[in-house]
Amino acid sequence: MKVLYAGTPETAVPPLEALHADPRITVVAVLTREPAPVGRRKVLTPSAVGRRAEELGLPLLTANRVTDDLLDDLRATGASIAAVVAYGALLPAPALEVFEHGWINLHFSLLPRWRGAAPVQRALMAGDTTIGATTFVLDEGMDTGPVVATVMDEVRAEDTSGSVLERLAHEGSPLLADSLLDVASGRVRPEPQRGEPSPAPKLSGAEARVRWEDPAPAVSHRVRGVTPEPGAWTEYQGQRFKLERVVPAPEVTGIAPGHVEIREKHVYVGTGSSAVELTRVQPSGKKAMAALDWARGQQNREQVAFA
Repeated sequence: MKVLYAGTPETAVPPLEALHADPRITVVAVLTREPAPVGRRKVLTPSAVGRRAEELGLPLLTANRVTDDLLDDLRATGASIAAVVAYGALLPAPALEVFEHGWINLHFSLLPRWRGAAPVQRALMAGDTTIGATTFVLDEGMDTGPVVATVMDEVRAEDTSGSVLERLAHEGSPLLADSLLDVASGRVRPEPQRGEPSPAPKLSGAEARVRWEDPAPAVSHRVRGVTPEPGAWTEYQGQRFKLERVVPAPEVTGIAPGHVEIREKHVYVGTGSSAVELTRVQPSGKKAMAALDWARGQQNREQVAFA
């Protein structure tokens, strides 16, 4: 079966590799977004999917929006169906009608929960304990099409959005391959989504700021959800201060929200309930370091507190 693959970020690389290696499938071309400026020097850099497609010797199409020329290029691939994983743009009706069997999207949530660009991040921030991936038929809405199949997993104690996305990218790869074949063969009839939908818009930098007045579990959920991107942060002495994983410490009390204390070689910060323990931090202009090393360097200050 001839398949066009559309995707952009690193998360979309494992499904591409899996489809390319599947003897039942021939990836005839890859569609990804155009090279984007990266870093302080704004160097134009190909997407992760684009780089991997070239390494695999696959024909590559780059586009940030659908044009008549792109539609012609898509038709010329000879694909009968398309696979989509985080391509990064809504496809209009003319594009959705190009392939005989449509476009099958692998989305990292249990739809209709968490429709949008940041499903895993939003799930962790909300404290969800069950996560998963869904394949569905693309339509003109935002992740609203009928469902083909799902795979479920549990959130682990050490999980961040980065680790969950990596895991679901691999767990969802065989799901995507089977869904393409099932839809094209007619073995599976996609079913309308059921349940109350919830939005998962892209995270802003402001949402990654820790609110120390929140209860400890909510603080932990926020940090886990925004790690590694856009990255959890707070303010210390008027400058941005980055945080890695924090661990709720329900047995540690008596610390005011945002205040930092060292107790028995552990670094705790007060919240709206009990404390959380810091693991690693990155002060402004410095490299990441163990929280205890940073906190010991602040012990001569009268008060150590985050804003």
